[in-house]
Amino acid sequence: MNLDLTGKHALVCGSTQGIGKAAAMELAALGATVTLMARNEPRLKNAVADLGGEGKHDYIVADFSDPENVKTAIANYLRKEKIIHILVNNTGGPPGGPITEAKTEEFTSAFSNHLLCNHILVQAVLPGMKSAAYGRIVNIISTSVKQPLRGLGVSNTIRAAVANWAKTLSIEVAQYGITVNNVLPGATATQRLDSILDTKSQKSGVTRETAEKEMLKEIPAARFGAPEEVAAAIAFLATPAAAYINGINVPVDGGRTGNL
Repeated sequence: MNLDLTGKHALVCGSTQGIGKAAAMELAALGATVTLMARNEPRLKNAVADLGGEGKHDYIVADFSDPENVKTAIANYLRKEKIIHILVNNTGGPPGGPITEAKTEEFTSAFSNHLLCNHILVQAVLPGMKSAAYGRIVNIISTSVKQPLRGLGVSNTIRAAVANWAKTLSIEVAQYGITVNNVLPGATATQRLDSILDTKSQKSGVTRETAEKEMLKEIPAARFGAPEEVAAAIAFLATPAAAYINGINVPVDGGRTGNL
């Protein structure tokens, strides 16, 4: 099985912590040159240092709350680095809360942060992928695209839009040797999970420990996932071995999602 990414260039978004950083480290371990993209430059510098490689890897500063900023940042970068072979779209999810209480601007903001920025990046890197006859676009979304999660009304809505955008894209670009797939993390030990547990605790009036135990009851594996476990699925989909896997959703959730 060919898992070698030597000579391939990956762009990983939201990569200073959590799943994004774990994915960047896994891709680097498989031989890829990795460019990190996030808004916090000091954290980007630290994350690049953690990748090692003595100058092999770099970063782009971009703020996903501002699509035009993302568009400018990737355009400037591609003037010197013409080909990105692997794009990992990953952005922090919107705040939790029931959909009945969501403000309209929360939907607009999440749509912009996730779908619009994903689309901008794809349009920027597609020419290079086509010329190389090799492209891997992996979108980090959520298991909510298969089964909506309680208390995540805005996220459920926007994640589904991204999943359908990705499926449509996968059909259009497959002929060029480019695949588009979605990885759906379940409850994973990241800052995002901490935020969700805090919200559940506050909304329901129970302790943080009780909220955590209630969530774990829903997971057949009886534990939260590690970012590295999600990263392994992301990295595999980026390899030559995954060339004929296209347009799918891959849950990495310990068996929690209640459908096929």
